[in-house]
Amino acid sequence: MSEQEPPGGGPVPPRPPRRRIWPWVVLLVAVLLALAAGAVSAVLADVVRSEGARTVHIRYEVTGTARDVTLTYSTWRGDELSTGRLALRSLPWAGELDTKGFLSGGSFVVSVGRGGGDVACAVTVDGGARRTDSASGAYATATCDGY
Repeated sequence: MSEQEPPGGGPVPPRPPRRRIWPWVVLLVAVLLALAAGAVSAVLADVVRSEGARTVHIRYEVTGTARDVTLTYSTWRGDELSTGRLALRSLPWAGELDTKGFLSGGSFVVSVGRGGGDVACAVTVDGGARRTDSASGAYATATCDGY
């Protein structure tokens, strides 16, 4: 038998090659993911920039009956950790500082000396949440941190 010819004569034309669509779908997904990643990084960069320029006001307070007290504090100022130590002979005491930078906060430790007594520390950031702790006795320590 011979090859069948379509009605109207002539051989059957070959089918055109089938186009694959999946490479185009993969390319489109990759481009959309890249654009989304660029948008997210731009938003995050703006947040970091604005946080770095924001001023944070910190208020430290110490009250109590102790007469021999040592204050030790650390606070982030921009990219650096600022630390200090202060010896007090009487209470109450209060101090304030302004800091800038993405990292803010630190720790505030109040230590009672050999003479003993009661102490309480408090740290307030931007007039908001207040961290407090208290201690009593010789060589006792009150720690206000996590702000």
